[in-house]
Amino acid sequence: MTADEWTPVTLENCDAVAGPFFHGTRAALSVGDLLTAGYKSNYRDNVVMNHIYFTTLAKGAGLAAEVARGDGRPRVYVVVPTGRFEDDPNVTNKKFPGNPTRSFRSAQPLKIVGELESWEPYDPAFIDELKKFVASGVGDIIN
Repeated sequence: MTADEWTPVTLENCDAVAGPFFHGTRAALSVGDLLTAGYKSNYRDNVVMNHIYFTTLAKGAGLAAEVARGDGRPRVYVVVPTGRFEDDPNVTNKKFPGNPTRSFRSAQPLKIVGELESWEPYDPAFIDELKKFVASGVGDIIN
């Protein structure tokens, strides 16, 4: 994909993005719960997040769940945005053009409508390397 083949997802055109949508975490939640912004980042203790993040890729949400902080098991929830959303600027147009991770963020809550029992996992060695990278504090968080 080249930059001219990609249409950015913005607050104005997000209705054109079809789900399902997924959110990965270690928190034990229930159908009907709302995921909201305003909590510490999974990647930096000193950052309180202004957005809640999600993806159309269950595998990507699974990876987020694997690297998330907490003692619970990794979980992937099926979610529905309750408001507008946009491309996640932390990954969009970084290593590859566009938004290949299909990652988005919203200042509005996500409503949990289900939980996946399984998803395609990443290689454990890759997960370990990503956890080390996150722990190192390298990289900026666009909040």
